[in-house]
Amino acid sequence: MDVHAHLGPYSLFHIPDPDAATMVDVMDRTGTEVTVLSANRAIQQDAHLGNSQALAAVDAHPGRIAAYAVINPWQDPKRELERLAGDERFVGIKVHPTLHRYPVTGARYAAVWAFAEETGCPVLSHSEHRSAYDAPSLFEAVAEKYPRASVILGHAGITPAGVDEAIEAAVRHESLWLEVCGSQMTGPLIMGMIERVGGHRVLFGSDFPFIDQRMSLGRVVCAPLTESQRQDVLSGNARRLFRWRPLPENEGLTDE
Repeated sequence: MDVHAHLGPYSLFHIPDPDAATMVDVMDRTGTEVTVLSANRAIQQDAHLGNSQALAAVDAHPGRIAAYAVINPWQDPKRELERLAGDERFVGIKVHPTLHRYPVTGARYAAVWAFAEETGCPVLSHSEHRSAYDAPSLFEAVAEKYPRASVILGHAGITPAGVDEAIEAAVRHESLWLEVCGSQMTGPLIMGMIERVGGHRVLFGSDFPFIDQRMSLGRVVCAPLTESQRQDVLSGNARRLFRWRPLPENEGLTDE
């Protein structure tokens, strides 16, 4: 279960083949059952249009792709939250405070955290060491005010120092989950998450198409984990977390 991926082109640099069909082709090779993604269009330019693109990917690849609804605090967040609530194809919320230049502790995100606490809808947020908008330590204030809102710290702070910061936040708050994708992620860093936080709150994500899913998966497969820990990170924890709207039970994989 890949809980952190994206769809479509990105304005800051070229990405070859950033479409859902390519993602599913890679998933078939890696044995990934379901990937939860958000559209880059939604994160960057137009939340409403991009969220529609994510839903189109769900419809085109039933049982393989699930969608986050991106909530941009500057683009009618109430409308997109209402859309999320009414459309069961969305399984979670995606926010990107650094890109949107708005802190996770700001009032414009309050409805997101309240919705997550009330419903159990998971929220995946970008997190970045030393960011004024989503440094891992900032999520502690969210966890204190909304202790039943499950928040995934995407990239777990990105850098090794950010991972340490994310671990400390997650140790203090059980509502915070750690996700492992990032160009600086290593097996020992993943092992450190599990040793400090426990294997039950660490999730696999790839960051496709920014990072090839095969590379991200290799970091988990080759990390010094027990088989039980590895299975929890790769699938079991995602199944436990995504209970508000469960991830699809995939029937699409075939034996080669």
